[in-house]
Amino acid sequence: MRGPHNIWRLIVTGATLERTGAMGVVLEAMNAPRHLRILARVGAWPFKWLGEKGDPTLPPATRALTALGPAYIKFGQILSTRPDVVGEELAVQLRKLQDDLPPFSTDVAKKLIEEELELPVDQLFSEFSEPVAAASIAQVHRARLADTGEEVAVKVLRPGIERAFQKDIDAFYFAASIIERLSPASRRLRPTDVVEHFEGVVSGELDLRLESSAASEFAANTKEDAGFSVPATFWALSNRRVMTLGWAEGAPLGNNAAIDAAGHDRRVLGERVLQLFLQHALRDGFFHADMHQGNLKVGANGDILCYDFGIMGRIDEYTRRVYAEILFGFIRQDYRRVAEVHFEAGYVPADRDIDEFARALRAVGDPIFGMDASHISMARLLSYLFEVTERFGMQTRTELILLQRTMVVVEGVARSLDDHINIWEVAQPIVEDYIKENIGPKAFLRDLGKTARVLARFGPKLPQMAEAALLSQNAQTEPAKRGFSLRPILWMGLGAALTGAAVFAASAF
Repeated sequence: MRGPHNIWRLIVTGATLERTGAMGVVLEAMNAPRHLRILARVGAWPFKWLGEKGDPTLPPATRALTALGPAYIKFGQILSTRPDVVGEELAVQLRKLQDDLPPFSTDVAKKLIEEELELPVDQLFSEFSEPVAAASIAQVHRARLADTGEEVAVKVLRPGIERAFQKDIDAFYFAASIIERLSPASRRLRPTDVVEHFEGVVSGELDLRLESSAASEFAANTKEDAGFSVPATFWALSNRRVMTLGWAEGAPLGNNAAIDAAGHDRRVLGERVLQLFLQHALRDGFFHADMHQGNLKVGANGDILCYDFGIMGRIDEYTRRVYAEILFGFIRQDYRRVAEVHFEAGYVPADRDIDEFARALRAVGDPIFGMDASHISMARLLSYLFEVTERFGMQTRTELILLQRTMVVVEGVARSLDDHINIWEVAQPIVEDYIKENIGPKAFLRDLGKTARVLARFGPKLPQMAEAALLSQNAQTEPAKRGFSLRPILWMGLGAALTGAAVFAASAF
């Protein structure tokens, strides 16, 4: 429940931010109004001694959030995907936020599993290890199924984590409401919307059935992808607070020495990581939004193994086409087309000058393409692109920001495997294939087919709809003065014609 009972938690939060030096950093990064900065600093200073010290070796913001606990760590991780809110510099710091917390007792984990699955752990698993990883929300155990002997990873939520998170989320809402009341100018930062976004993400992670579903969907989408593997979901051993997946055995993708020792080609792996991400984003519109080295391994057969599906990204088909055309335009250095795509999609207001926008885009792209391959950065281009579009009045689009952030991470993974990788050469075939399949005559006919299926559902109703329109017109008073409108009937006829044309086109295709 949101209210005054959250004041103490906010006092401790403010004191910790002030004590660790994070208060000024955060307020400056968010461009908070000057009077709000002064008010926050003055209000927190007397309580500074109540704040947590944190780890002095960490940057201020990271130090403060780590000291404040799991909800704040997760909040910082999510804010790292929103440079539009916290600024690029702070977002980079938050991406390094450590999510390595002390594990809770294995006996407690076993008890939670038994409560969720309603069977003794010894009956379910012939082996059950101590925690192999512990994060802000859950920890993971390595186990072996009693009936088949298969190795699995068992993820268990921290005890009481739901209640603890809800208390902190309530405090976040309370703080957001105070900020908005005290400083109307701060509403442009949308503090309440930011908290709502955080609550939505965390709610999904606090129900492991949703993560199991994401893992299952991702596995189904990618089952034909060569050199890529997603662990199987064991639904019978998964529930709201427990999730069981197949064990991913392999060398961590961040351990180049182990990868070399296993005889894998790091250049091939780097190219594959980047191409797979683009395939998932463009082809499926459903991508792993946390594809860092800690969530990727290399199997003995050279396959890239992916796990941890708590943060996934989804973009609709139209946005995928726009994104692909933008990338393709930059690859071909056709800045006029990139500008046109932005205007056609409504990303940039129609009253802006398209030629000026195209010139600004050239200033972004040409210097990057003039660099040595080892310095060509798609992430840098996307970052510059967002700066330019912001100057031309483009509204923030959350789905593109998450895509950009993931692109930065994936590019970093590829560079860590091979620092001479040419990002654009690797991306070009994936983007070109998508363009061929989804933009042009084939895509137009396919879209007509989809339209036909929608309109066909209304086919049986067309006669009644036309008759109702006629009766409505006949019932109008003074028809001579008002005139008889054929518009409804023309729309019915047009709908029928479109249905017929689309069905014909789809059948021909």
